[in-house]
Amino acid sequence: MAFGKGCHLHLIDGSAFIFRAYHALPPLTRKSDGLPVGAVAGFCNLLWSELTTTRSQEAPTHLAVIFDAGSVTFRNDIYPEYKANRPELPEDLRPQFIFTREATRAFNVPCIEIDGYEADDIIATLSRRAREAGGR
Repeated sequence: MAFGKGCHLHLIDGSAFIFRAYHALPPLTRKSDGLPVGAVAGFCNLLWSELTTTRSQEAPTHLAVIFDAGSVTFRNDIYPEYKANRPELPEDLRPQFIFTREATRAFNVPCIEIDGYEADDIIATLSRRAREAGGR
């Protein structure tokens, strides 16, 4: 389906979903090797909810999950101290990021990340393009 008038684009900030799930659920680990998986489980629950909940006019016709690439962005060039005071990523969360991307693809949902840009930048650009194409 081509995107245009009557279409509704829903873009999910994947990193926000991961952190939300991580902080909402108790620590969970895979029994076979102790790998932390709580954020992945919560992320999948949130994504499933988005995929199965219809809200009449609010239901998306197009959906994608946008992730931070985790690299330095143009913002760091503008302001070297950008996010300098942000706390370190919890060690038990770090290995879960790759699995949330794999889960997104397993749900057959586009998984988008671009080096040098944060999810917010990509979401803003895609939202503007959707609006310009006649969608919302």
